[in-house]
Amino acid sequence: MPSKRLSAVICGLFLVAACSTPEPAVTPSTTAGEEALTASEALGEYSSLDYCSLVDQRKVIGGGNAVKPPLTSFEFCRLEFVEGANRYTVTTGPITSGQDPNNQPYEYAGPLPEGVSVQRSTFNEDIACTRLLTFADGIRLSIAVTSDDTAPADQADRCRIADATVDGAAGVIAARKAGRLNLDQRSWGRVAPCAQLDQHELDAAAGPETKPAPALSGHSCIRGKVSFSLSVGADTTPGATEALGGRQVQVTTSGAFCQVTTHRPIPGTPDRVEQAMLSVVGVDGEPEDATCAAAREVAAAVFPKLP
Repeated sequence: MPSKRLSAVICGLFLVAACSTPEPAVTPSTTAGEEALTASEALGEYSSLDYCSLVDQRKVIGGGNAVKPPLTSFEFCRLEFVEGANRYTVTTGPITSGQDPNNQPYEYAGPLPEGVSVQRSTFNEDIACTRLLTFADGIRLSIAVTSDDTAPADQADRCRIADATVDGAAGVIAARKAGRLNLDQRSWGRVAPCAQLDQHELDAAAGPETKPAPALSGHSCIRGKVSFSLSVGADTTPGATEALGGRQVQVTTSGAFCQVTTHRPIPGTPDRVEQAMLSVVGVDGEPEDATCAAAREVAAAVFPKLP
């Protein structure tokens, strides 16, 4: 699973995508006869996008050594490598949209397809270097680099790697070579999470009059106080589990959130699992047990519907 540091970067970007309103497209000038490139033209159907196909490992790693094969999840690609005495994690994805005060202009020196620009993000800037590859329609592909050594002096290296990742992704996009996920018939990557949250049984837990709001990727959804995400992660030894909704689940708390997760083995990939996570946020003053009771109620309604 992503580290807490990396999870914070991804979570911050996702929440902006799910909760904000669209911002005006960033549209650099184009050459006569060429059209500005939109995200859908560059990436195809978002829900089947293989984010790892956008990563040029040779450019990203340079003289370093990969720790393991890259992790292909439904909303991102994670690549880990060691360079010198430091270990770096490069996360490409998710795609986002909407206004974000953290996004700032950036003078990217490399070549870009027509209509595509690059911004920098100040979100978690003390521990991560984040670039936004932004298409003509304002949709952004996030690229974030973190490292075990979080010293400010290492930020230059993190940003060098981030720019190298942008360069590789821009080349793939310009050549229209974005790949597709290869999902088996029972994969949770084929599940529409908002459809799972659109149940009357969840009205009380989610909040009255709430409606599911999908993330651009198609693999995450928020409905009021409830969020549901589907991903791929490392097959780690689980902690305490309980039976719920016909599955073994883990129930954990993080701040005001209570999370219920379950896993599915991926055929032919023993070191990877698909993960479904339901999360409910408690209101101010609400006991933790009450929030977890709501999370269990949601999981009992949603998890049995998964393949």
